[in-house]
Amino acid sequence: MTTAAHPDRVLVVGAGLAGLRTVAELRAAGYTGHVQLIGAEEHPPYDRPPLSKELLSKPAPVWLAEDLGHDLAALADDVHLGVRAASLSVAGDGVQVTSAGGVTFAADQVVLATGSHAVRPPEWTGVLTLHTLDEAEHLRRALAERLEVIVIGAGWIGAEVAGVAAGAGSTVQVLESGPVPLWRQLGEELGGRTVPWYAEAGVRLHTQAAVTAVEHGKVTLADASTLTGDLVLCAIGARPDTGWLAGSVPLTDRGQVLVDAGGRSPVPGVWAVGDVAERDHPLFGRVPGGHWSAALTDPAALARAMLGQELPAAEPAPYLNSSQLGHQLTVYGRLTSDRITRGDPAAPPWTELCLEGDRLTGAVIADAPRDVAAVRKLLGRGELPVLDRVAAADPGVRLTRAVA
Repeated sequence: MTTAAHPDRVLVVGAGLAGLRTVAELRAAGYTGHVQLIGAEEHPPYDRPPLSKELLSKPAPVWLAEDLGHDLAALADDVHLGVRAASLSVAGDGVQVTSAGGVTFAADQVVLATGSHAVRPPEWTGVLTLHTLDEAEHLRRALAERLEVIVIGAGWIGAEVAGVAAGAGSTVQVLESGPVPLWRQLGEELGGRTVPWYAEAGVRLHTQAAVTAVEHGKVTLADASTLTGDLVLCAIGARPDTGWLAGSVPLTDRGQVLVDAGGRSPVPGVWAVGDVAERDHPLFGRVPGGHWSAALTDPAALARAMLGQELPAAEPAPYLNSSQLGHQLTVYGRLTSDRITRGDPAAPPWTELCLEGDRLTGAVIADAPRDVAAVRKLLGRGELPVLDRVAAADPGVRLTRAVA
């Protein structure tokens, strides 16, 4: 028998960071019921960011059991790897998930933590992507020789791989369909600040270069011009791995599951966390998944909500950190057009603080680790701090002392 606060059986679908952290947080919150986990990959949980950031410098996987100290086998009652979820149905007071192999897993509550997958047009041939451990190993072997490399997409992953490949001696060109790198993520002005970094790293950047076809190393652009390379990497983005939920759980236009602050979806018994969730953050409003931090920290709120406990009084701001062609770029919170610049935008270190009124909502930080620590602290207090604009704009003033 199950109650809303204490389900007898919990099924976690997804064996990445979000899935592992969910199991760990359930146990930390005192849950003693049956926990089952299934994951599509055959590998135990590992950390994804090093796949691109440290593609060549750290060939061994960063296993989360060692990195976080979570022993999945000890935390979960049953673990099934190499099992891909194919459908979900709600029956009576329970939820069932059926695998691609036809095996059905039943539980009182199901947590969706299937992560995301790399986008690659199906008509493109001979193209690599980088999102999984197996893909990283394939790319690492390919880059063992100095190659002519073409990276399609100047987003987070594209720039990380371009910098690594160029540093290893490959000739690298990056094709970006937009006006500047990271324009979708940061906007044109901030994204434009990264343009000089490409030349500094020995990477040739082509902007406004829309790719129309790729065929075994030959890349055709919208203006009918072509480029050829030994290796072509498609890094045009990732999408939530939720196609298998169509018709059973409402999805946003981006394919994410809308959940409340505790990770609860509109479908009874169904929860979501990490890349697959668009969550109602108690401080920042609707936050789409895709932040590594969401997979790390959001399971704490989900576990408490599932067990009928109070949610954390304060939560960390969503953030991401990326190694961009020899520079560290960190993004916190919610970005706005009302901004304060600390430092010289043309020459890192610099920090761009985003505000609503005089309250700090987010930041973009380049090569300024002290500001990274300060913003993390300021945005993790459970309320948006009010800044003294004059003091905040002075890089000689510690940000924590610029609070009005």
